[in-house]
Amino acid sequence: MEKVILVDKTDHQIGEMEKQEAHIKGLLHRAFSIFIFNSKGEVLLQQRAFHKYHSGGLWTNTCCSHPRNGETTIQAANRRLKEEMGMSCALKEEFSFIYKAKLDNDLYEHELDHVLFGTTDLQPKINKEEVADYKYSSFQDIQQEMKDYPERYTAWFKICFDEVIKKRGLIPRFQLL
Repeated sequence: MEKVILVDKTDHQIGEMEKQEAHIKGLLHRAFSIFIFNSKGEVLLQQRAFHKYHSGGLWTNTCCSHPRNGETTIQAANRRLKEEMGMSCALKEEFSFIYKAKLDNDLYEHELDHVLFGTTDLQPKINKEEVADYKYSSFQDIQQEMKDYPERYTAWFKICFDEVIKKRGLIPRFQLL
């Protein structure tokens, strides 16, 4: 049974709860969202596996999940990037913010979301239990597609992508190390 870390608005842990229960109740919990960029400045997107208990088949950022108790955000992000996308690269936390979004199946995401960036030209080796497909897209193409077909994207990605755009000065210059 996967648990999430419940937090207050300053990211101090106040408890733990089973993940689905926290999503049903809409309680604030710690999360992370990873944006991987290639050397062309494109964002690596994933299409969630169709059998996921919410938002199945929708496009979203490279990887997102929740740290486990006793795990740092960076440790959790590296773990999930490897588990979902079969890849690793240097990740750097750029900012965090709080959001709440209604999902399908009467669930809610209410997260203090730590947003991490990484840059690599490695191709993912996706875990088909987690990810149906992937693609690299430019910021402009993502913005246009979300405008034309918003139903193709997860609720949290729409919110998080807007936050990334607001903080666009943080986006790396796409030079691989």
